[in-house]
Amino acid sequence: MLKTTLLHAVEAGAKQLRHFFNNDDLKISNKEGINNWVTEADHAAEKAIIDCIKAQYPDHFILSEEVGEIITNSDTKWIIDPIDGTINYASGIPLCCVSIGVEHKGQMILGAVYNPFINEMFLAEKGKGATLNDKKIHVSKKTSVLHSCLVTGFPYTYLDMPNGPLQVFEKLIRKGVPVRRIGSAAIDLCWVAAGRFEGFFEHSLSAWDTAAGYLIVEEAGGKVTDMDGNKYSPYQKKLVATNGLIHDELLDVIHNRKQL
Repeated sequence: MLKTTLLHAVEAGAKQLRHFFNNDDLKISNKEGINNWVTEADHAAEKAIIDCIKAQYPDHFILSEEVGEIITNSDTKWIIDPIDGTINYASGIPLCCVSIGVEHKGQMILGAVYNPFINEMFLAEKGKGATLNDKKIHVSKKTSVLHSCLVTGFPYTYLDMPNGPLQVFEKLIRKGVPVRRIGSAAIDLCWVAAGRFEGFFEHSLSAWDTAAGYLIVEEAGGKVTDMDGNKYSPYQKKLVATNGLIHDELLDVIHNRKQL
């Protein structure tokens, strides 16, 4: 029943994304930071998703990007990003998605990421693997950072820190490593899971960006940690997700322990 509700909720959100997409009259406002947009489609999708969940599980805890927390005493929490990749969405770029993770007693047990514009539904259930449109997926088998294709993202406000976003990016691209910037952390994670990228790293993320995607990576055979190599939680901001085979090397490069 949880999985069925998850899929219904993802589709309910996607319906709103389709409805508002490429609408010249789309209402857009800005949150904290420059170009940190929220649109009426975000709000409509979020409402549709929450209504779908609450119809089946009225007592479940909700954590969603726009409304924040709807706190209950339930051991089950739904972590929702109604549109991951809002800038893309509002700009008419079809690299965006609905992302929903389900956490039970502090452990992610289900995750779904759906991009309705290219018809890609990623789904994972704890211990049961990951799928793309119902077909099993697995991370890539490349073994070196130098021969990998990576993806990253940048915060709306630059983080001035040692080995910050631009420094790590520069280290890699100066050595000829292709590093992409798609604009949706949830898609980035899913594309690592599908073997399209060998690794993804980012310095400032929120739980709704990664809750579903990091489970999908792990269930596809990949590895996800914080930037120090410790066990990852979606409530941490820094993340490194890889096929597992380049993980330690990528961490070494990030922290200047290795030169490419």
